This record gives sequence, structure tokens and C-alpha cells, in this order.
Amino acid sequence: MAAKVRSQFVCQNCGSAFPQWLGQCTGCKQWNTLVEEVRDRVEEKRGTPASVKGRAPKPVAIGDIPVQDGPRIPLSDGELARVLGGGLVPGSITLIGGEPGIGKSTLLLQTALRDPHLRTLYISGEESEHQVKMRADRLQAGPGTAGRAAQGPGPTDTCHVLTETNTQNIFRHIEALKPGLVVIDSVQTLHTAALDASPGSVGQVRECTAEVMRFAKTADVPFVLIGHITKDGYIAGPKVLEHMVDCVLQFEGDRDHAYRLLRPLKNRFGSTNELGIYEMHGTGLAAVEDTGRLLLGEREDSPSGVAVCATLEGQRPLLVEVQALVSSAVYGTPQRSATGFDLRRLNMLLAVLEKRCGFRLGQKDVFLNLAGGLRVEEPAIDLAVACAVLSSNVDIPIPMDTVFCGEVGLTGEVRPVARTDQRIAEARKLGFRRIIVPHGGKGAVSAEGITVIPVARVSEVPALLFG
Repeated sequence: MAAKVRSQFVCQNCGSAFPQWLGQCTGCKQWNTLVEEVRDRVEEKRGTPASVKGRAPKPVAIGDIPVQDGPRIPLSDGELARVLGGGLVPGSITLIGGEPGIGKSTLLLQTALRDPHLRTLYISGEESEHQVKMRADRLQAGPGTAGRAAQGPGPTDTCHVLTETNTQNIFRHIEALKPGLVVIDSVQTLHTAALDASPGSVGQVRECTAEVMRFAKTADVPFVLIGHITKDGYIAGPKVLEHMVDCVLQFEGDRDHAYRLLRPLKNRFGSTNELGIYEMHGTGLAAVEDTGRLLLGEREDSPSGVAVCATLEGQRPLLVEVQALVSSAVYGTPQRSATGFDLRRLNMLLAVLEKRCGFRLGQKDVFLNLAGGLRVEEPAIDLAVACAVLSSNVDIPIPMDTVFCGEVGLTGEVRPVARTDQRIAEARKLGFRRIIVPHGGKGAVSAEGITVIPVARVSEVPALLFG
């Protein structure tokens, strides 16, 4: 007698499972998101790799577990290595998400090409071998590849491409090749024979990631997975996908600008307070070393409504140019617009300026923009935003040698921010002569070549800037 086929209905939005079909998912309240998935419980269909068989786990006292603090796998890409915490950890799983065309595949393929000491298997489920080869030829002409031929085997000897989506076949190729790094582009294209569902569904993404996790931990091979994102900006698939992996990196940026930011959202082997900055070229992604001069550009004149903020992205100090435009409202309702800054916080700062400083901005259109396509959420940018708005309102430029940092409270006080000394050092290195900081902040000490001006309330700043 044949075994009964077991099936369940899984929500493609939140991953909730039900024994029968429902019109509305009771978990996320979405309609028509349940899809039937047939599950076969036969364990042989999972295709357990040979390296995993015969290793049944047993309870071990925590004091008897040997310490394995082996060296990390070095990478030639300093930005990626710093974001990961110093390099790749053997047996780890890293998930990189980002918008289509932002450069996820380019970043990982150029990493595989520019690290000849690391045998890499690049698994492509979206492109053919010839498409990957065309991109590789373009990237090999980029920066960072000159002079590597004399250091050992070239990238064509250590980088292997596999166009396969079945996890069982992928594991067999990995066992035969024994690579030092496996890149899967992308996790939404994988499918396993243990689950009867289409690739990209919640069940397939969850099951394939679980199989990759079991293989990586036992074979001690690091995996890097590329993940798609939804229209809301979240990584597609169940939320448990981010819980299963060791590191989650977000690759973001405006495709109209050349800069890309690599942020760690989760890292079991390092800090999440790091940031990698890249610049997109025709030959790939280049790491940005001098971030301050790149984001500020060449400032020849000093128009009104422009202020420079000393902010922090992770552990890295950045100087960002804040641009504001204040004009009389043409229609009855004034417009408020912010690019790269929280619009609700902008409305709060405008209310503070009107209540505490006496500036009438209620009937003015206010537009705010952060140059370079960056998005800053740190409260230390509040003071620069307020000064840029005031400068545009009175049409008096702010001196080009002045930098701001400080959080503005509802009562008009300027609150201290963290690591003020690093902000002062970065401003001094880029040639600024004075910096306005919160009163009483730690590390606010005048250094040679730059004057530190502490302020306690935002109402004190207009007199310093405009007399």
C-alpha cells in the first residue's frame, strides 16, 4: 500500500502553515497567499552529503568542548573584511540583500576573482556561464587586479562557475571540488527534492537554507548567499531565513549615484557598528578610502542653506553636506520634503525653531537634501539641519570652515553626542577651522588647528553664524 502523501498550505507572505486552504491567512491577515506544498518525509530524498553521514550529535559537557578560535579567511577587499569583522569565518553563512542592480553579484564575483589564494565556487541560478564570464572579463580589468599574476594562481584557476539550482547536486560538486568559499546567486533560485514546491516559495527558501546550514557547519565551508528583497525593502522569504544565517548584510544606495553602502544588520562574529563604502565604476566596485572629501566634493563657493555635519556611520566618522531650501509657500498649505532624512524629525525641528528661536516657518516651503545619496538616522545631524534651514531662511551663507554636530531636543537644548573627539579629529583632518558641538559633551577639547565652540541651546547658534 502506497504511503499517503502529506500536504500543507503555506502562506507566501509570512510562512504560516495550515492543514487546509483558507482564503485569508490568520497570521498576517493577507488574502489569497496560501499555496499547497507537498512534503515527502522520506529522509533519503534530502540527499544527506557523505561528509555529514555517520556524525550523530551527542550531549557534551560545555567544559569538554574544545575551543576553536581558528584564523579567519583573509580577503583582499578591506571594506568587506571589516564589515564581516575581520574576514570570513569557516563554516559561516552570510546573507547579502539589496535592490536589483545595486551590485550584489558584482561585489561577490570580484571578491572571488581578486582573491587567488581562495578557491571559490560561484553558483549561479539566474545567469548562464557565458553571462558570468562576460562580467568577469569586465571586472578583471578593474582596480586591484594588476600585479596579481606573479603572486600565484590566477583568478581563472581558482574561481569556478556552476549553473545549478538543485541543492543535492550542489553538495556533490562541493565535495568533489573542495572550495574554500561558496557563493550562491541567489537563494531564491534553489530547490530541494525533499519539498514539492516551486523555487522561491517560502517552504523552498526555508528548507534549502536549512540544508545549506547543515552542510556548512559540518563541512566547515563558508557560504555567501545573495537574497532578493521585496518592494518594502525586506529580504524576500520567511523572517526565519535571517535568524538561521550567521551574518546579514544590507547593500544599499541610490542607483542614480555612484556610492554604495554595505551595512551589517546581524553579525555573530563581529560588530554591527561597521560600514563599508564603495563607488561604482564601469569595471566594478572600488572601496572608498577618503570618504570625507568624496562626500563633500570640491566646495568652491558658499551658498546659503548649506551646512556640514560630522556624523558617525558605525565606527567611521563622516562629514556630510546638508542642503536646505526655504521659500514662501505658493499655495495655502506649505510643503515639507526630505531626502535622506526623516521627514517627521524635520517637522519637529521646524517646530523647535519657530517656538524656541522665533523664526516664522509655518508658511514656508522647506526642502532638505543630504548630498551624495546618503541616508543618515543619527540624531547628531539635528544641529546641522537646523542651521541649514536658518541659513536658507535668512539667505545668509554659513562660513565654509564650520562643522556642526549635536542633537536638538524639544525644549531647544543641544544634547551631547557620542565620540565627539573622533568627529573633531575628522573635521580637523579635512581642513575645517571650527566645529560647533554640544556643551558638556565628552571629548569636546580644542585641538591644534581647529576651534571647538560649545553651545547649550539652539537659540545661541544664529548669533554665532550670522551676528
